[in-house]
Amino acid sequence: MELKVQSLLIKAGKYKVVLNTHDAKELGVRGGDRVQLKDHSYLTAIVETGEIIPKGTVGVYQECCEKLGEACPLTINIIPTSRPNSVSFIKKMMDKQKLTQEEIYQIVQDIVKDNLTEIEMSAFVTTSYIHGMSTDEIEWLTRAMIDTGEKIEFQTHPIMDKHSIGGVPGNKISLLVVPIIAANGLLIPKTSSRAITGAAGTADLMEVLAPVEFSADEIKSITERVGGVIAWGGATNIAPADDKLIQSEYPLSIDPHNQLLASIMAKKGAVGADCVVIDIPVGSGTKVQTMEEGKKLARELMELGERLGMNVECAMTYGASPVGRTIGPALEVREALKVLETMQGPNSLIEKSTALAGILLEMGGTAARGRGKDLAMETLRSGKALNKLREIIEAQGGNPKIGHTDIKPGEHRGELTSPADGYVIEFDNKRIVEIARIAGAPIDKGAGVWIHRKKGELVKKGEPLITIFADKGWKLTNALKSAEKDYPLIVEGMLLERVQTFKVI
Repeated sequence: MELKVQSLLIKAGKYKVVLNTHDAKELGVRGGDRVQLKDHSYLTAIVETGEIIPKGTVGVYQECCEKLGEACPLTINIIPTSRPNSVSFIKKMMDKQKLTQEEIYQIVQDIVKDNLTEIEMSAFVTTSYIHGMSTDEIEWLTRAMIDTGEKIEFQTHPIMDKHSIGGVPGNKISLLVVPIIAANGLLIPKTSSRAITGAAGTADLMEVLAPVEFSADEIKSITERVGGVIAWGGATNIAPADDKLIQSEYPLSIDPHNQLLASIMAKKGAVGADCVVIDIPVGSGTKVQTMEEGKKLARELMELGERLGMNVECAMTYGASPVGRTIGPALEVREALKVLETMQGPNSLIEKSTALAGILLEMGGTAARGRGKDLAMETLRSGKALNKLREIIEAQGGNPKIGHTDIKPGEHRGELTSPADGYVIEFDNKRIVEIARIAGAPIDKGAGVWIHRKKGELVKKGEPLITIFADKGWKLTNALKSAEKDYPLIVEGMLLERVQTFKVI
């Protein structure tokens, strides 16, 4: 069928076209079916239908126009075509049948090429969540995620890397770990994520100091030049299937276990990592609730690493309380820089950073077994880590002379005070993050929360529990209202809620 082309000038994230319901019926296609666009070349696109497009016209999303050439043709031939084979492989998973390596590779390849609809992606994610995958299938999924994207290959080895399972607010340790490792002569190309549900991902933090969007070649070049980089992985084509899977998982609020494993190890494999330390925060409010769950996850990660030729060690850390006292991009960077400059700061930040860096130093052969933390602490105390971070900042296009006092939080601020005397007996990580996000984090770099009292600490009535910062006044107002309605901290003796009986007079 030959139809007039109407460019929609909208990016859909996939190759999509919109057909008038009448034309779709005549072609014998429905929403979610595929058609080939025949012009100078063939392009397969996913069909949407509706009355918004007039009869005899096809609405073409921007991705299709870009694929067809600089300017879309005036008319185009449309031919119905079949669904990709990977759809039948997803159905096979739904029927609890095991997949072959080739079938898993085809699914991942179609994910990367945007050949699957949102419903088909959701089916894959949901089936993975419900039925899981075998050890072999997880390995094949990981390898497929590596092979369908860019890879960085270094001539110098070993290549070091770290990862945190997440779930703990204020986990700014990469700003200390990366320069400590690089200052000791090891290469650490740290590709990081932006926050999805949190108040600040590592890439959001580093962006306060320097640009974070680089190609794979640029990441390699910077790492070889100064020893390390802290970049946003989403700006590269490294394991691109991972970001697309996350987009499907987010609306469902699920994180399939097998895809968690594959996601972590694919990104490490793609940057050529030889030695990886993985931080597994354990405790109430984290992704891993108990030590037993943590040990099981550690065994799975180490086994998958061995299959992929990586040396992986895991460290279970306390996750029921934030790392340090700051939540939000500018506040966290300020706190981390102050530690690097003066060694003054929260013990939780210093201890966790040097412990994990110490493991990597031992794995890389720079420190003797059991001496890694001491070397990490000395690197921090001597100022070598600070100097190295400044080199990394400059290499990434930032100002290497920036100090912690130069970083200013949001100009609008308000306090949540204690309603009673006593000790803080409960601390809700999720509420603290929610308040920081209402205040504007991570998009507004100055937004966040400063924690005055943590669990077990004494507070008097009227003293501040937290200070909320925001770049915009109305966001501060909303964050304060939320905090006052549902306190993120509980002080012993405080009134939780008043329940009244209302009488009609």
